[in-house]
Amino acid sequence: MELFNQSSFSRFILLGLSSIPYLEVIGFLAFLLMYLITLLTNLLLIIVVRINPKLQTPMYFFLTNLSFIDICFSTTVVPKILINTFKKDKSISLLECAVQMHFHLTLGSTECFILAVMAYDRFAAICRPLHYNTIMSTKVCISLAAASWTLSFMNSIIHVIYTFQMSFCHPHVNHFFCEVPPFIKISCSDTWLHEVAMYISAGIIASLSFFLTLISYIHILSTIFKISSSEGRYRALSTCGSHIIVVTVYYGTIMILYLRPHSHSSSDIDKSVSLLYSAVTPMVNPIIYSVRNQDVQGTIRRNLVKEIKSKIFLEKHY
Repeated sequence: MELFNQSSFSRFILLGLSSIPYLEVIGFLAFLLMYLITLLTNLLLIIVVRINPKLQTPMYFFLTNLSFIDICFSTTVVPKILINTFKKDKSISLLECAVQMHFHLTLGSTECFILAVMAYDRFAAICRPLHYNTIMSTKVCISLAAASWTLSFMNSIIHVIYTFQMSFCHPHVNHFFCEVPPFIKISCSDTWLHEVAMYISAGIIASLSFFLTLISYIHILSTIFKISSSEGRYRALSTCGSHIIVVTVYYGTIMILYLRPHSHSSSDIDKSVSLLYSAVTPMVNPIIYSVRNQDVQGTIRRNLVKEIKSKIFLEKHY
């Protein structure tokens, strides 16, 4: 922790989304609802994949990774927002702030990698169906997931240490959680090198992941358009539609926040973008992936019907 002690302050004050009382109450209820939905839907998706042997495939392996990331992603941010809503003391210790920033960066970067890997999985399934089991073997899937987590963890540590090596003009952070951009704004140090490092990091992680995803989908669409039957084209597209929506929303918000010049940024816009990818996206991801997924819906319905029948049986006989 000696690395962090060079900071000017031992505690920081998170200003939050709003200081107007009735808006704080509305915000609290909205965040609480989003958090509960995030936990329930992502846990349900993980359980569904675990109990259905037909879903033990690479695509669902990465989907459960994504659900786990979304649960943790939301948990690093939302509980602190809920606690701070009605607290007079909205401060956060340097250590707690550093830990929150570290996990937030790690999970955000890992989600970028996992989304890119999921696009590669769809490419292998649609463009190389005869070699799919070899390309996306269990060993390859585990290696890709492990690499995503490891690279993200290392990248996050570097940025967190570098951030808290800076000195700060004041402890008031115009944000609702500890994130790198608002700390750059309150720094009294020369942040040029840190900003360049952040742009390079975000460029490599977000932009590279996005372009790998884009290349995968160019090949996928090229293959789909060669399918003669309209039913076959629709079936192939339906396996990619949910992923395209999630990728567009997530990569778009990440690149707006981390690749935009901070000298021209707005705190209100930054907070809105952070809110979108930190709280809203983890909530809607499992919903998007489940709405048109017949395998997931079928598993839920079958187990729900089974549970209802079991309760009726027990009520009749006991």
